Amino acid sequence: MEATVKIGDNVLISTDLTGLSHWEEGTVIDVENNTFNGVVIAAETKDRNVFFGTKDLFQIPKNAKLCLQ
Repeated sequence: MEATVKIGDNVLISTDLTGLSHWEEGTVIDVENNTFNGVVIAAETKDRNVFFGTKDLFQIPKNAKLCLQ
């Protein structure tokens, strides 16, 4: 089973999106099933920056509770 990301979940945001040297923590604010790109996730960091990209640019933290569907 694959974990499904939903609005309100905590995620780690890739350095490819943030430009930082580490994966930044954020909260999912939108999940879209895009016809051309597949699943696209938007996540907001604590300092209110919003990053969006395909689901491979986000990771679920190892200590997070998962939604398995």
